[in-house]
Amino acid sequence: MNIKGSVALVTGANRGLGAAFVRTLLAAGASKVYAAARNPLSITIESGVVPVRLDVTSPDEAEELAQKLGDVNLLINNAGIGGYGAILSPSSIDLLRDQFETNAVGPLRVTQAFAPILTTHNSSAVINVISALSWATLPGVTGSYSASKAAAWALSNAMRQELKTQGTEVLSLHVAFMDTDMVRGLAGNKASTDVIAQMTIAALERGESELLADEITQNVHAGLTAETPVYLGMLE
Repeated sequence: MNIKGSVALVTGANRGLGAAFVRTLLAAGASKVYAAARNPLSITIESGVVPVRLDVTSPDEAEELAQKLGDVNLLINNAGIGGYGAILSPSSIDLLRDQFETNAVGPLRVTQAFAPILTTHNSSAVINVISALSWATLPGVTGSYSASKAAAWALSNAMRQELKTQGTEVLSLHVAFMDTDMVRGLAGNKASTDVIAQMTIAALERGESELLADEITQNVHAGLTAETPVYLGMLE
C-alpha cells in the first residue's frame, strides 16, 4: 500500500506509539490523519491532523465514527492498556477482562465497523499493534496482558484471511519494550516509538504481513520452535 495521499485513522493517538504513527504518516505523505483518543483534547493539533473521540471498548462509538469517516483507507489499531500482576491474585480476573476488552476485542470492534469503509477504496489496509508478549509471558507479571495480546494476534491473523477477499491488507506489528508511559518504570533498553512507527509504515508499503520490529521480538519468535519453547518458561 502506498501511504502518499492516504487517509488514516489511528487509535490511541494522543501519546506514545500512536502519536508517533501520526507524525510518521504525515511525513510519508498521508493527506489526512484522524487521531483518535478517549479525550480528543489531548491530541496535538497540526496541519493534516483531525482529532476524533473514540473509546474502542464502546460498540456505539466505533459504529458512529465509521459512519462519519468514509474516506479512511488505513486503520491503525494501536489503542491498548497495560497492567501487571500474578494471574492467581484476587484482582487478576478484573484486569484480564479490562485488557481483553481493550487489547483484543477493541481492535476487532473497530475493524468490524470500518471494514465496509475500507472495501470502497482501491487500496486499503489495517495495522494491528500486537506484542512480543503474545508468544510468552513474564511469570507473575504479564500473564493477563500476554493472554490479551495472544488473542489479539490470533484475531489479526483471522482478519487477514477474511479481509483478503475485499483486497484489504493486514499487517501485525510485534514489538517488545518501547519508550512509552506503559513501561516507563521498567529498566533496560527501550525502542524509540518514532523508529518503530517508521519501520511499520515501511513494512506496509513493502506489502509485508508481519513485522518483528526489534531483536527481543525476533529472539522470542525464534524461541517458539526451540528445544525448550519460550512459552514454557525461558523468560523466567
